[in-house]
Amino acid sequence: MKLATLNNGTRDGRLIVVNHSLTEYVSAPADIPTMQSSLDDWANSSNMLLQLFNDLEAGKLQSNKLKIEELMAPLPRAYQWLDGSAFLNHVQLVRKSRGVEMPEEFLEDPLMYQGGSDTMLGSRDDIEVVDFEQGVDLEAEVVVVTNDLRMNASVEEAGEAIILISIINDVSLRAIIPPELKKGFGFVHGKPPTAFAPVFATLDELGDQWQNFKVHLPMRTWINDEWFGNPNCGVEMQFNFAKLVAHAATTRPLKAGSIIGSGTISNSDETLGFSCLAEKRTIETIKTGSPSTPFLQLGDSVKIEILDTNGKSIFGSIEQTITKAG
Repeated sequence: MKLATLNNGTRDGRLIVVNHSLTEYVSAPADIPTMQSSLDDWANSSNMLLQLFNDLEAGKLQSNKLKIEELMAPLPRAYQWLDGSAFLNHVQLVRKSRGVEMPEEFLEDPLMYQGGSDTMLGSRDDIEVVDFEQGVDLEAEVVVVTNDLRMNASVEEAGEAIILISIINDVSLRAIIPPELKKGFGFVHGKPPTAFAPVFATLDELGDQWQNFKVHLPMRTWINDEWFGNPNCGVEMQFNFAKLVAHAATTRPLKAGSIIGSGTISNSDETLGFSCLAEKRTIETIKTGSPSTPFLQLGDSVKIEILDTNGKSIFGSIEQTITKAG
């Protein structure tokens, strides 16, 4: 099942059920007006939404043509957005770019920060930049959405709490992040709004490619219509999503609609390319003494997508343009 949020002029939009091929949709029932309302009563609402999805797929319903540009982020604002960093190749390279080593405890204890969740960007929203000296970077990631989960839940309980999945562009401002981290309080200005793919999907949409709470498919990224990378989301992921969700719930309960991120998809095989510019620039620096690839500039475009084994887009693509903030 695939779900999205149609822009109807309100803050939270209108929940819609989207067909498998991302071409048609029907509105959710009136008593499930938004994505968050469906998550708040998932045990009941998911059954009704699944019936709609099955009827839509069977051609039993009068549907509407899906226009991606009319969609908001699936959750335009979320109660909680926590981003991990489960791909240690990325952690090591980015820390190296800042001149710091990766501590051994990162092998056992996941990194995670709390991002701003009051403004989530849709898949076609621009990345607005105040100052291009801030080092604008993309970060292609997988995210999961949880049901309610008790504090200090087990990994098994955390895995059962995962109900939806999608992909994001976790935009980073690389020049701002190092001085922020030196303060010892984490990211704020270095992490502008995050952009989401058009739809959230239930885990069964991934088929056999969802195993051990990992997505075993490539994350495909293009910059200015040129291939940038396709590292596999299930390779070299130190902590799977069940472990990340359990980590997030160590000292706090998670409420329905909590979003947990994988961190930037990253494989040590450089021939697979990259999911962020910082990694490529670090490799260039190691090899030549200085980076040659610039960060994102005015007018640049970014595309991020995951395809299934038949070559079809699972979540729809994130396609953004870099603009100057007004």
